[in-house]
Amino acid sequence: MKFLRISLIALLAIAFVVGSTGCKTAATPTPTPAAKKLKVAFVYVGPHNDGGYSQAHEDGRLYLQQNDPNVETTYSESIPEGSQSEKTFRDYASAGYNLVFGTSFGFMDAMVNAAKDNPTVKFMHASGYKRSDNLGTYFGRMEQPDYLSGLIAGKMTKTSKIGFVLPFSIPECIREVDSFTVGLREVNPNATVTIVYTNSWFDPAKEGDSAKSLLNKGCDVIVSGVDSPAPLDEAFKAGKYGIGYDMDMAAGMKTPEEAKSVLTSRIWHWGPYYLKVAKSVEDGTWTSGDYWGGMVDGIVDIAPISSAVPQDVIDYVNTRKQLILDGKYTPFDGPMINQKGVTVVPAGTTMSDADQLNLQWFVQGVIGQIPKSGS
Repeated sequence: MKFLRISLIALLAIAFVVGSTGCKTAATPTPTPAAKKLKVAFVYVGPHNDGGYSQAHEDGRLYLQQNDPNVETTYSESIPEGSQSEKTFRDYASAGYNLVFGTSFGFMDAMVNAAKDNPTVKFMHASGYKRSDNLGTYFGRMEQPDYLSGLIAGKMTKTSKIGFVLPFSIPECIREVDSFTVGLREVNPNATVTIVYTNSWFDPAKEGDSAKSLLNKGCDVIVSGVDSPAPLDEAFKAGKYGIGYDMDMAAGMKTPEEAKSVLTSRIWHWGPYYLKVAKSVEDGTWTSGDYWGGMVDGIVDIAPISSAVPQDVIDYVNTRKQLILDGKYTPFDGPMINQKGVTVVPAGTTMSDADQLNLQWFVQGVIGQIPKSGS
């Protein structure tokens, strides 16, 4: 009887364990909370579809959105530079955005102020030089494709007169003109570059009028340093060549003939860089600093060269491009001589990054001056 009692107790215990296990299996699992997305905002000085600079950044935003499912992005367009832009940056910080890109030089002080009052938000400023613990800067060595496009212009011009439509006289723009002129005069020592300022990043009407004034002076290649294709449209109408900026502007032309008139463009590839920055914020490795990438990093390049350009010229450009990629040449290698005939960068030396960031003189061959008051 004692044995029977023990056996019954054991069977009841087993039944209890099995029953309890069954109840646990049938329970509804607790859902895993969805991962919180990184909120990223972009602020553009022009329309997001301007066909140039702002659209290049917009393409970068879309690249980020498509390649990182953990981000949520948005943008503001046509935001005036200066103090007016500060509200935009503060609004994004107040709305819970984790990372904010300001893509124009004139946003600098507004971003400094917004970053100071929002220390948990990461800010990144394109082309600026002021930084703090939560404000970094970034840009690309556009002087490399500028130089290569100068080689093309020097071989394609018949008048040896090149026109350059320039927005402002800040170092960023002066670097473009100087490096372009270095390439131009490497293959055409007597060629000149005449500059016209629009005093605006994006003003298609003024850009077109500026191009017309250069064409009237005998320029037969028009280089755009502004944010729309308007200068290239005027060059085509006059039966001349153009060189684009920011994006492959030939791809946006209305006809094959107009596209062919665009010899090349100096272009930005922002997407991979934006993805890299977002990932660093996500994984906690982001730190403030200054990024200045070149063609070897893929952030800048020249667009496919027009079929109007002879193959021997294309071959020469590719040879010079490879030297840049290999780190064996920069457009700011000496000797560099200014407009007054003074050697500023001696042979055997290279202009420092600091001097490039503060550049305030034109090389020989440039017709035009830097306003004393800047822009």
